[in-house]
Amino acid sequence: MVSVRCQQVGKSFGQRSTAKEVLAAVDCVVEEGEFVSLLGPSGCGKSTLLMMVAGLEPITRGRIYAGDRLVEAPLADIGIVFQDPTLLPWRTTLANVLFPIDVMRRPRAADVARARGLLDLVGLGDAADARPRQLSGGMRQRAAICRALVTDPRLLLMDEPFSALDAITRDEMGLVLLDLWERYRKTVLFVTHSIPEAVLLSDRVLVMGGKPSRIIEDLRIPFPRPRDGAVVRTQAFHALCDHLHAQIHHAKALDQPTPN
Repeated sequence: MVSVRCQQVGKSFGQRSTAKEVLAAVDCVVEEGEFVSLLGPSGCGKSTLLMMVAGLEPITRGRIYAGDRLVEAPLADIGIVFQDPTLLPWRTTLANVLFPIDVMRRPRAADVARARGLLDLVGLGDAADARPRQLSGGMRQRAAICRALVTDPRLLLMDEPFSALDAITRDEMGLVLLDLWERYRKTVLFVTHSIPEAVLLSDRVLVMGGKPSRIIEDLRIPFPRPRDGAVVRTQAFHALCDHLHAQIHHAKALDQPTPN
């Protein structure tokens, strides 16, 4: 596991004279083994911040550290799950999970058992030899999560991984992710637009908003772990969701231009 520290992180796009600032002075910490969600209106820079943590997007200002390392290039020991599972259509489910191993030119033998174990954990053991076209959307995303975990990364970054799924499948995937996190306790930074999803999964929720965007609230989720789906039916769960709805509304108001 590894911690993440963002110190006065800013991001601008475009040439200096016409640059558009999208993130300003973002300060946050994700502790080792912590599950933290980024929540905020569309376009507030959640995914941009995530990609800067991964080293896939350059930082305009400030610093990001993964453990003691300054992030200046793509990190090697991370797993990333995107909105689209991007499975290779000519590979089987198992071969898709093992794709990072092949890219790293590591001998497969030591990792095949781990890949099969991950597939069993997410209910895809019987689909190891299936092609992506034979899998449902939820099954493809489960395979993508297994692919992100197969190298045993120290940090897991997830960019709205369930946004394209129907509501029932999305709820199921949340429970799958809860189970995987309890088992492996990876440090997770998770981008979502779903308030209930953020509350169910997270130790803390960071609310982003404003133009340029910043962290406007750091909310600790009080529910003990391990958690299950029953927590979503509690009054305390709904009260937290209502609070975050109000904060998102506030964040959207910050996005509006001030009248002259």
